[in-house]
This record gives sequence, structure tokens and C-alpha cells, in this order.
Amino acid sequence: MLKYTIKRVGLAIVSVLIVSAITFFAMNLIPGGPFNKEKASSPAVQQELERRYNLDKPVPEQYVLYMKNVLHGDWGVSLKSGRDIWTDIQMKFAVSAKLGGSAALVAIIFGIILGSIAALTRNKLPDRMIVFLTTLGTAMPSFVLATLLLLVFCLQLKIIPVWSSSNPNYVLPIIALSIYPMAYITRLTKTSMLDALNQDYIRTAKAKGVPAVWMIFKHALRNALIPVITYVGPMVAYILTGSMVVENIFTIGGLGTSFVTSITNRDYTTIMATTLFLAILMVVANLLTDLAYKLVDPRITFE
Repeated sequence: MLKYTIKRVGLAIVSVLIVSAITFFAMNLIPGGPFNKEKASSPAVQQELERRYNLDKPVPEQYVLYMKNVLHGDWGVSLKSGRDIWTDIQMKFAVSAKLGGSAALVAIIFGIILGSIAALTRNKLPDRMIVFLTTLGTAMPSFVLATLLLLVFCLQLKIIPVWSSSNPNYVLPIIALSIYPMAYITRLTKTSMLDALNQDYIRTAKAKGVPAVWMIFKHALRNALIPVITYVGPMVAYILTGSMVVENIFTIGGLGTSFVTSITNRDYTTIMATTLFLAILMVVANLLTDLAYKLVDPRITFE
């Protein structure tokens, strides 16, 4: 277990370094720069700004200097606003985490429940209704669903107020973010549950007179969760960052919105810091997912 964990941590570090290098060099290949404006600054001012932020050096040297600062805990400042990037990320991620965490929780709970119901009522009306709804949920992009929810419930019916930073309402953004992963988890759970219900140990439990509820939730569901956990790890990492498009539609102002704005403004330091943060979040989620297998099924080994 310890050997496997050390190996995975090493691979995670390599993955983050590869992502950072690709992002940094690709970012510098795009024409333009953070200090290019409609009203051009004087050459002296432009040169001073580039010198201050090491943009006058060769790109490989810029990358080495940037990563050296990050390893010392210095994520830099925004080239546009001048604010400390790490402080900004913490503030914006708090909003995205609240939204994304709620959406992930809704997707996991309802996905497992609906998947179990569909498996237990196979080829019956509840199963067919769930299959129809999950197919619709996986086919509809989140930005389309978010736009429809905003138009119907906020602008037409006026049941839910439009997003306000002073009085935020997370209901519609959570629905928009959770529908697709919930539909996918439902289908995974149903498939895994059907396979588990056909195993010999379930037939043995039935023969011994084990209550149906205990048999389903103690034996069948526990073994059916392994494929679900495989999907849930990366899904949680993705949702926790907040869907960029959904955040923009509801003008939430989380980390996703900040990332999109930084790309538009060619804010190199913010782009790099946000990408590194998301990459670290993703590899940590994958590592925790692998380790969670052992908790669900002790028979799994990491050799």
C-alpha cells in the first residue's frame, strides 16, 4: 500500500510538471501579450513591464524561473490587476467549491439511488422512465440546460431570482452541473448492480433468507460501487472547479469565470496558476479514488 502510494505520488508530480510545461509553452506561442492594448504604451514602458515580469527572457528561462517561484510558494501576481494570485484563487475557489461540491453530492446520491431502482425494476415502468431521463440528461450539454433553466425559471416564470452576489441562489446552477454526472452514475450503477445481482453470493444470500434490503445495500451495492468510484473521482475534481460555461451563464464569479477572463486578457501568471491548481486537484482526486477501492473491496491489492 505504501509503496503503491509513493509511486502514484511520483507519477502525479510528473503529470503536473508535464501539464505546466505544455501550458506555459503553448501560452507563449499565441500571438500577442498581456501588455498589448488598443492604446499602445510607449516602448520604454513596455520594456520595463516585460523586464519586471521576466518576459524579456527566453521562454525556457521564464518557465524555470516561474516554477522555481511556485516551489517556494510564490504564485505571483496578476499581470492585469496586480492582485496576489494565490489569495485570488482561494477566494474564487471557495465559491466554485460550494457550487461544485453541492452538485457532486446531488449527482452521487441521486445517481446511485436511481441506478439501484432501475436495476431492481428492470424492464418495468420505473426502469424505462429512468432510462429515458438519463439518456436525455447525457445528451443535453450543461450550457444548454443552464440557459433553458435561466430563461424558464428566472425570466419567464420568475420563480427563482436571477443570481445575485448579495443573495445567491444555487438551485439552478447545481441542477445544471449535476444532471449529466447524475445520469452517467445512474447508468453505471444500474449496469454494475445487475451484474452483482446475478452473482453466486447473492443467490446464496437469497437461499439463506437474508432480507432483500440488507442483501441489496450490504452485498450487491457495495460491490457495484467500484465502477462508480472510478468515474466519481475525476468527476468531483472537475465539478469542484465549477463549470466555466455555467458560471459565466449565471455570472457566479468563481474560479472558472476567472480562468476564462485570464485567457481573454492574456494574463499569463493567472493562466498558469489556475491550470496548475486544477491539475493538482485532478491528480489528487485520482489518487484518492484508487485508494478508495481498498475501502470498498478489501480483496483488491495494489501489487
